[in-house]
Amino acid sequence: MNHSWSIKAELKKRILIIDGAMGTMIQRYKLEEDDFRGTRFANFSHLLKGNNDLLSITRPDIIEEIHLQYLKAGADIIETNTFSAQRISMADYNLEEISYELNFESAKIAKAAVAKYAAESGNTKKWVAGAVGPTNRTLTLSPDVNNPQFRAVTFDQVANAYVEQIRGLIDGGVDLILIETIFDTLNAKAALFAVEQVFEEKNVKLPVMISGTITDASGRTLSGQTVEAFLNSVSHIDLLSIGLNCALGAKEMRPYIEELSEKAPFNISAYPNAGLPNQFGEYDETPEHMGHHMSDFLHHGFLNIAGGCCGTTPEHIEHIAKIASTITPREIPVIEPYLRISGLEAVTLRPESNFMNVGERTNVTGSKKFLRLIKEEQYEEALSVAREQTEGGAQAIDINMDEGMLDAHYAMTTYLNYIASEPDIAKLPIMIDSSKFPVIESGLKCTQGKSIVNSISMKEGEKEFLRQARVIRRYGAAVIVMAFDEKGQADTLNRRIEICERAYRLLTEEVGFPPQDIIFDPNIFPVATGMDEHRRNAIDFFEATKWIKKNLPYAKVSGGVSNVSFSFRGNDVVREAIHSAFLYHGVKAGMDMGIVNPSQLQVYDDIPKDLLIAVEDVLLDRNDDATEKLIAIAESLKGQVNVKEEKDEAWRREPVEKRLTHALVKGVTDYIEADLEEARTKYEKTLHIIEGPLMDGMNVVGDLFGAGKMFLPQVVKSARVMKKGVAYLTPYLEAEKAEGKSKAGKVLLATVKGDVHDIGKNIVGVVLACNNYDIVDLGVMVPAEKILEAARRENVDVIGLSGLITPSLDEMVHVAKELQREGFNLPLMIGGATTSKVHTAVKIEQNYSSPVIHVNDASKSVTVVSNLLSIANREQFVKNNSEENSRLREYHINARAKADVLSLENAQQNKFKIDWETAEIVAPNLLGTKVFIDYPIAEIAKYIDWTPFFISWEMKGSYPKILKDPIRGEEAQKLFNDAQAMLKQIISEKWITANAVVGIFPASSIGDDIEVLDHDATKTIAKFHTLRQQSRKADGFANVALADFIRPKAHVLTEQKSSHKNFSVTTAPETDFIGAFALTTGIGMEKWIEKFEKEHDDYSSIMLKALADRLAEAFAELMHAKVRRELWGYAGDENLTSEELIKEKYKGIRPAPGYPAQPDHTEKITIWKLLEVEKNTGMTLTESLAMYPTSSVSGLYFANPDSHYFGLGKIAKDQVNSYSQRKGLAIEEVERWLGSVIL
Repeated sequence: MNHSWSIKAELKKRILIIDGAMGTMIQRYKLEEDDFRGTRFANFSHLLKGNNDLLSITRPDIIEEIHLQYLKAGADIIETNTFSAQRISMADYNLEEISYELNFESAKIAKAAVAKYAAESGNTKKWVAGAVGPTNRTLTLSPDVNNPQFRAVTFDQVANAYVEQIRGLIDGGVDLILIETIFDTLNAKAALFAVEQVFEEKNVKLPVMISGTITDASGRTLSGQTVEAFLNSVSHIDLLSIGLNCALGAKEMRPYIEELSEKAPFNISAYPNAGLPNQFGEYDETPEHMGHHMSDFLHHGFLNIAGGCCGTTPEHIEHIAKIASTITPREIPVIEPYLRISGLEAVTLRPESNFMNVGERTNVTGSKKFLRLIKEEQYEEALSVAREQTEGGAQAIDINMDEGMLDAHYAMTTYLNYIASEPDIAKLPIMIDSSKFPVIESGLKCTQGKSIVNSISMKEGEKEFLRQARVIRRYGAAVIVMAFDEKGQADTLNRRIEICERAYRLLTEEVGFPPQDIIFDPNIFPVATGMDEHRRNAIDFFEATKWIKKNLPYAKVSGGVSNVSFSFRGNDVVREAIHSAFLYHGVKAGMDMGIVNPSQLQVYDDIPKDLLIAVEDVLLDRNDDATEKLIAIAESLKGQVNVKEEKDEAWRREPVEKRLTHALVKGVTDYIEADLEEARTKYEKTLHIIEGPLMDGMNVVGDLFGAGKMFLPQVVKSARVMKKGVAYLTPYLEAEKAEGKSKAGKVLLATVKGDVHDIGKNIVGVVLACNNYDIVDLGVMVPAEKILEAARRENVDVIGLSGLITPSLDEMVHVAKELQREGFNLPLMIGGATTSKVHTAVKIEQNYSSPVIHVNDASKSVTVVSNLLSIANREQFVKNNSEENSRLREYHINARAKADVLSLENAQQNKFKIDWETAEIVAPNLLGTKVFIDYPIAEIAKYIDWTPFFISWEMKGSYPKILKDPIRGEEAQKLFNDAQAMLKQIISEKWITANAVVGIFPASSIGDDIEVLDHDATKTIAKFHTLRQQSRKADGFANVALADFIRPKAHVLTEQKSSHKNFSVTTAPETDFIGAFALTTGIGMEKWIEKFEKEHDDYSSIMLKALADRLAEAFAELMHAKVRRELWGYAGDENLTSEELIKEKYKGIRPAPGYPAQPDHTEKITIWKLLEVEKNTGMTLTESLAMYPTSSVSGLYFANPDSHYFGLGKIAKDQVNSYSQRKGLAIEEVERWLGSVIL
């Protein structure tokens, strides 16, 4: 170890430089599998490429060379090559048993590099930091979205893995320990726990650095903590430094480093990435550009240690070192010694904070409801108890599981794990409450924030008291100390003072506990018991509190407030008055916090005067008959209940009209029938209720939605209330045969023939209904004649057509022609994912003389319809729309004239070229088809990409960022919670069934087509026809077709292959393969949709459809992964994260007919025949080739590593003719299916 120079002393003099990325530098060497294996692991059974830590054993020369490059660039601190060198991460390579060795050898290599550099340069002021990464598991988050309490590893497993790693690093000679890239603070706490354990066993103490990772612009770690909460959670060790690294570039990291710099009593480090990764996952920020941002950090005095992470090189470090050499290091600020605790967010108890409420209802000894829920293992429902405490104003939550019939360890661990999945609860610090210390320790292993332990005492003697205190300190928690010693509980003022003074001295002097983290509970005992010895119970507590605050610097005072009113159980009015008065005097005496139900506190000034006087006479022992007087008053108040000013129920006292408006705006159905009954007694006719208060409420909803103050999920809930209200009133309405004014207008909506997608259409219907329009919804697969017939029969004002698949565009044109032929003059609205303003203007409006308007957003449908039906606005609106469509047509004509396309022959000559002589073709493990019936939805759900889910609800923004969006975030979180709740029902109650069929076959390409061969590769059993890009490309860019990714027939061996049905590279080295799939998650969904529609519950109906669609895409992602890793097996060692899957970082592609690379839906027919899809899965194709059930996906699998997604763009007439001949379809038929891409 480097004893010559103290790093702490050096940090006072100058800014130190830490090295850059090890992985980035290793990539420069372009190492192959053999490099990672070396001679020692030459015959190892597992692939080892990518295990960078292993290079410390197999290629130590490279690691030492990288260290030297960074030292020469100006690094003062170099990190060992041990980021993942603990057994949890090494298990991915079956190398757990060499974890210690990896760390030991890596430390020796780094120390040797420092020695070599010192010998060459004479500079010995260099330090080796033992790098301790976060592992590839998380202690705070569940890897299973459907089982939030599940953890892949335990705290003890992580801590033990770190112990082994840190032993190796110390034995190898490191100078510092660096715990870095922390995305989950509980993992970091396990690492700190391990550090202290190893320091103790080896009787050494090295400086410890810690560095967290803020994952995105939310300013939080992956596990949800803010910067300050993270700081509070890890500050129990005297750190050399705390800082941030990875995930962000310097520019994006700035606000979080600035906050840390202001609040941390340690040195500050920052080593950001070289900017944000580009679309290829590479880092583009140059040393100069990154240096500019780092210079800003340094000149503003934020840093003591600077360096780089992903994408940074010795060039970056050299640039940063030059800048830092001229700048004075940050001065460590003096931080006030306040109690600083945290959940996901920080809570600081300042002198001006007044009082901290600790919610008490999550205590099995104090809440019968909570006890019942925990006993029945209804943990998710039990979360509502914690949530009530949060909403009631608690600033921390006390959790106690001490009950004779409970396994308190299991209950505490399970409940805390559930809480971790609920950000609105987990934001608060946790008070872990138990009389059993092992249960307390179980709780400490589950909380990433800085918790409070409730409690320890000296009743078992000083030795056990000190042991428990040291354990608590090692977990980084604050502690409540009960006034209890070997003689028993303190029940007098002198005993309270005696015990608290002794405990304070032991904790501060022998354990080193920060005094601000010590909280005394001087015992709150019941008053008004009728026993003289209890008359001073409250006064002695107040006096003890004053003494503690005066004589034990920075210590805090707490207590269980409900104890004081124990004599009046069952009389809530008196109990709440006692609690409020006790807190009033306790806070005046210096009481800092108390365990109390915040929703059951009266405002002190609102306590009736006579009751308050009687209560305070007892608390302050003002006269001899105080108890008798209070008991008398209590008798007169028995059975009374305080009227609560609870925000959620205050609206129930409003007039019925305001109550109905509130119910509509908030989406509350609980009281709708009762309120409508009251309204019926007030209004002469039922119709007047609908046209009066109900429509007034919906107008408020419409105004708020239009102003952006409500979001679509809320509006859908409002519509549910409206529908239920109208459904309740309908029998009365019909009985009255009421005739009144009509709705604002009547709109017919339909998904056109051949198309089964209706989520967007349904949303438009809900939004219009919320704005007083009568909706005639014809559903899906509606032929033109039914649309026309219904329009006449219902006497509608506007027709709206919707469609998702490309053939729907032609069907919309057909509907427009039929409307024209039949002499209709109704406005026509066009919407759906494949529709566009240009198509509407060019193809549809040309065939219909009445207004045709494209609507691309549900929220805009109200404006469009209101303008179309407005006498004042219609003419100008229609004129503006017509002029806009004319401009679009002119632009389209000009664009076609200017289109620069190649002939098909020239495009084919510029095909995407693959060197088939050297191309790697992996023979599949499966040849033929495999069917999956009733695949577990729970497993599929793990693959859900949630961003499109929010987009389907017109809440634009990426997940999870949208949950923190300052405008949409609150409602997005509610929507997400509702989705999670329904997803759990879908899984537990088996609402839907997931079926799939996949197949892999020998194949070869012939021109732009792909022949699918039988098992022996001798007979063609199917043919896929692909389309080629024809737009002129820049030099070096190809005109791609999917056929380019399959080996041409000329390269495929023609001699007879082995008769064995499974090929191998040995028997058929030039045989290529193609895969196909079809899958659905929509089977069984219809009955639930019908149920919701009968209940007028559009919200649930749309939610189910949206989730089924997401599950279908997730199933496609899962099945593709299974093909890559198992069934085909060309990527057997793939280990991609969910984010990497969403970004399509995998090898190979799965293009689908009807999408950009192959817009022709008729290719589905070939898939259906090849895989016998209907027989194997129950999926069918409509006449427009939409898949049914709706939530279905189909496509092809390509495995070639050069295969990639692309968009076809526009094609010319010569390719249309060629395609027609190859497919054997009439040109008119081809043009019908490819109309949107033909020039």
